[in-house]
Amino acid sequence: QVQLVESGGGVVQAGDSLRLSCAASGRTFGSYFVGWFRQVPGKEREFVAGISCISWTGDRTYYSDSVKGRFTISRDVAKNTVYLQMNNLKPEDSAVYYCAAIFRPYSVVQPDPHEYRDWGQGTQVTVSS
Repeated sequence: QVQLVESGGGVVQAGDSLRLSCAASGRTFGSYFVGWFRQVPGKEREFVAGISCISWTGDRTYYSDSVKGRFTISRDVAKNTVYLQMNNLKPEDSAVYYCAAIFRPYSVVQPDPHEYRDWGQGTQVTVSS
């Protein structure tokens, strides 16, 4: 099991940037798929971005169409942390953002939140217009 802690949320204006962090303890992210999801009240958790942490082939990243070109997911192996850099934020990006991890020793996207067992507590992102 991986323990996950998100940080970096806040209140910003449209066009601003934020960087979210997802720090892991208990295990390293190696051979895991780490996803960022977001949720607004009354809606299902939505896949935002993910990264396959496969050392021997290299990490591979995936994005939803709504954030492609604006958000970047990356991993710092030494810090055992996955980041979500969010640029050009829009009011519709406002949500609680969660990171989640699932053991996947191969590169394949995992966009279904029901597949994940390990979740962080979430961090609120609010973008004002």
